[in-house]
Amino acid sequence: MKFVFPQNYDFKNKLFGIVDYSTVFVNLLWYAFVLLLVNFIFESLTLKIFVFVVFCFPLLLFSFAGFNGENILYVFSYLIRFLLKSKLFLYKKY
Repeated sequence: MKFVFPQNYDFKNKLFGIVDYSTVFVNLLWYAFVLLLVNFIFESLTLKIFVFVVFCFPLLLFSFAGFNGENILYVFSYLIRFLLKSKLFLYKKY
């Protein structure tokens, strides 16, 4: 069977057809960092699980739900760029 894709079709490789590979890589790095930090700081298993879920679940939700299909790395770069140059957006011209 042959499939014909239009030339303007943007083909993106995704894990299970849902999440970009770069997003998966960033998520795994964040989860590993939080897991190591939680293991060093807390002793109680329930507290470890609670803190891990609190810090990792929002990123997981944003990865799946996304911002209209936008890559999470681009969203972080937009946020950082806005935080560094926010005064351009807050001044009013009279």
